Amino acid sequence: MKIEKFTPSFALTPFIREFMIIESELGTSNKIIPDTTLVMAFRYRGTVKKMDGEKKEAIASSVITGLRRSANHFVYSKKTANVLVVFKEGGIAAFSRIPAHEFFGQSIPAENLFPSAELNEISERLAEAKTSKSRIDSIDAFLLKKLVASRPDPLIGNAIQLIRQHNGIIGIKDLAASLYLSQDPFEKRFRARVGASPKQYASIIRLRTLIRNYPSYTSLTEASYEAGYFDQSHFIKDFRLFTGQAPKDFFQSPQHW
Repeated sequence: MKIEKFTPSFALTPFIREFMIIESELGTSNKIIPDTTLVMAFRYRGTVKKMDGEKKEAIASSVITGLRRSANHFVYSKKTANVLVVFKEGGIAAFSRIPAHEFFGQSIPAENLFPSAELNEISERLAEAKTSKSRIDSIDAFLLKKLVASRPDPLIGNAIQLIRQHNGIIGIKDLAASLYLSQDPFEKRFRARVGASPKQYASIIRLRTLIRNYPSYTSLTEASYEAGYFDQSHFIKDFRLFTGQAPKDFFQSPQHW
């Protein structure tokens, strides 16, 4: 599997973290663990199917995937190629009036956001393009046309920064209090902007931090303690939900994102 990453144009950088082109010449499967941002995918070659137990569900050529609690497992046919748009937290608000939490746990056809005719046109351009740069230029231009007025929410930005600074180990009540906002309005505002509750978002940060730092720990027990888990059964339950595997099996498994 070949992965290329690209920086969006200046006008899109407040809303989009990066573009990615993913190509699979031989066909493969991949596990994608939960992350903190929404992703929109445009497939311009091949097929992608999502594993649901023993079943395989075909994925639309253009989809947007929200934040989620558990890993997704995808199977790529030979010569499959996709362009991914990885939004920043809250970035989807610049392109859609749909509250971000309505995408939670979902992979929704992009035609729910943009006209089908325009999606078909951009898919054709991606398929006909000769270089990765020209594909990214096409996606960038398409999204620039779809950009709507969207003001950043400094309070939610501060909340995200605090959660990240604490590696997800932070009480939501204390977090809301530090921002001088009562908990219920804060959670509602956070969900609509980011796409998950503050607790769900913090859990993603906490477990992704553990996975990223795992090689530096002397044991799995130490890793779980550093992540704020003092009940091993609770840790294993959360980790299994997050990755689809027990911790030891996960760290011995093939590539994941």
